[in-house]
Amino acid sequence: MTSPKLFRGIFLLPAAALLSGCNTVLMSPSGDLAVRQRDIIIISTVLMLLIIVPVIVLTLVFAWRYRASNKHAVYTPEWDHSTLLELLIWAAPLLIIIALGALTWVSTHKLDPYRPLERIDAKRQVPPDTRPLRVQVVAMDWKWLFFYPDQGIATVNELAAPVDRPIRFEITSTTMMNSFFVPALAGQIYAMPGMETKLHAVINKPGIYDGFSANFSGAGFSGMRFKFHGLSAVDFDAWVKQVKARGDNLTRDKYEALAQPSEWVPVHYYGDVAPNLYDAILNRCVQPGQTCLKDMMDQPNHPHASRARTGTSDSLLADAMCTAQNTVQFASGAQRAPGVGLAQ
Repeated sequence: MTSPKLFRGIFLLPAAALLSGCNTVLMSPSGDLAVRQRDIIIISTVLMLLIIVPVIVLTLVFAWRYRASNKHAVYTPEWDHSTLLELLIWAAPLLIIIALGALTWVSTHKLDPYRPLERIDAKRQVPPDTRPLRVQVVAMDWKWLFFYPDQGIATVNELAAPVDRPIRFEITSTTMMNSFFVPALAGQIYAMPGMETKLHAVINKPGIYDGFSANFSGAGFSGMRFKFHGLSAVDFDAWVKQVKARGDNLTRDKYEALAQPSEWVPVHYYGDVAPNLYDAILNRCVQPGQTCLKDMMDQPNHPHASRARTGTSDSLLADAMCTAQNTVQFASGAQRAPGVGLAQ
């Protein structure tokens, strides 16, 4: 009769074959920041395995040595203390916790996404006169809009950058929280409406890499993907010229149409962009007549501004707290058209 274990082994073979084709991009990234983050994962795992592996091995050894059938094992039910064992049990985990804490503290500051890059890779520092490539990222429903303010272009669901040149991402969202993530480049960074997060990164190898949203954001979430192209400086300049030649004009009206929810949106180029459009998206004042978030405190009739001039510290603290009530007031104070308010 065939053993059930043989059947289980046969059934597991297809799963093993599928796993063999996996691309572990997090363990073999192409950007220096992602490489350094990978190294932290490896070092942390090894440090924790210094405790986990001996515990597992000793558990198996003890279970075998003190099994019921082993009459030669010494049985001492009255034993309750060993100074040497206590030192081993507590000292080793304590040292590993200290090492993990030091690693976390240093790496948290060194790899702060808001911190400009100091190096291109492990062997090269960023030259003093290097100017980062600015890319403004807008997470939409359900696509990505990328502005290149220095080049005067914009793209939908396609991102490109020169190899070995620092990139400064400025990231926001239109309606809900999303997460900008290119695993080969750097860790994920959240995108939030009315706020701007930043990410400094660099790509060190030419290639085409996957980017996507790592935060569920509704029906079209699965199609919220884009390609990131790591190009040489010459190829990047050619790409910019291609976008300018083939692209449309991104006016505010066209942006409003683009901002409507849509799924699996193809790549689209804009060779010309309305002035200050990204700033208007960030401050939620794209439509005419809307008060930008950054200008609200200058409005004499705005309730938050009047409290700031005459209120107490308690009232100012209350204004600074985000609640369901003041979110509604905040949205109404922005003089938004119907259907354009903050998500509640």
